[in-house]
Amino acid sequence: MVESNAADNSSQKRKQVVIVTISSNMLVVLAGPTDVFCIANRILQDRGAGGYDVVVAAATADKKIDTGTGMSIVCQQTVMDITTPIDTLIIGGYDSRDSTQPELKDFYDWLSTRNEVNTRRIASVCSGAFVLAKAGILNGRKATTHWYHAEKLNKLYPEVQVNSDPMYTQDGYVYTSGGASSGIDLALAMVEQDYGKGIAGTVAKRMVFYLNRPGFQAQYGNLLPAYEPQHIAQKTQTWLTEHLHEKLDVNQVAEYMNMSTRNFTRVFTKQTGMPPARFIEKLRIETARKYLEDTDLSIERVAELCGLGGLVSMRRTFLRHLMTTPSDYRRSFRTSLKPSAPLV
Repeated sequence: MVESNAADNSSQKRKQVVIVTISSNMLVVLAGPTDVFCIANRILQDRGAGGYDVVVAAATADKKIDTGTGMSIVCQQTVMDITTPIDTLIIGGYDSRDSTQPELKDFYDWLSTRNEVNTRRIASVCSGAFVLAKAGILNGRKATTHWYHAEKLNKLYPEVQVNSDPMYTQDGYVYTSGGASSGIDLALAMVEQDYGKGIAGTVAKRMVFYLNRPGFQAQYGNLLPAYEPQHIAQKTQTWLTEHLHEKLDVNQVAEYMNMSTRNFTRVFTKQTGMPPARFIEKLRIETARKYLEDTDLSIERVAELCGLGGLVSMRRTFLRHLMTTPSDYRRSFRTSLKPSAPLV
């Protein structure tokens, strides 16, 4: 939950929310948070309780936002036109080419002037974290982004403490959220912070959205990265997948690779950054996820096929890696509109 600092602002005072998307292939990055604050504003106006002044602004002088969907959004103003204090500034979307575009220089110059004195909250949605990192706003702070971009963010900006697990993270007055739809989660949390759970809950109901998503608060990227064919992990993965139902140990895998256990463990850990036992456990979880998503197999049978022990052991392992239970995961990510594939 986002920590509350609403005491600094009267609940009756209108709050200016500025939302800017540099470029994005997903409209929800822009539309999601905008809808949350606009709906909240209508509810609050009906109740005579403050509200939000929502502004969608462009980052370039042409006042256009390229959505990557074949259309552009023309804004009434640019963010550079705003010189007054802002309650909440949200940056959504980013393209790696953006940082080299000269037309964005004025935007980054403007963003570098925003701080906790003139902006109560600065936030990013999805890859918008790269924008905040480039501006130096995330230096020394905890931050999240879409799981797919987390490694790149960490490499480009090592001074940022990247964690791709949460839907959103708060570090002081800076907020960051994960995938595109998590911008809705963050915006709802901000409304709750400002006006309480009742208002935020009403907004969520009108949007047919969870105020707090049950059972899957973490982002679900792959637990294991894709490896090159000659990588030691890739060389062992096919064999391991065929033997997951067995009680595997490092000696067996080393024997398959025609290596001593000591040398195999050393090389494997160096190349993957994790010991073989942890790799095997993650592979078991990844395989179990596919069974839960694509088949009607019972959870007991999935646990057996993946070598995860009984229900209690599988549940404990899922909670440790994914922060959800196997049954909640299946309900949330079960393949829809598709016949079940018999993976037996």
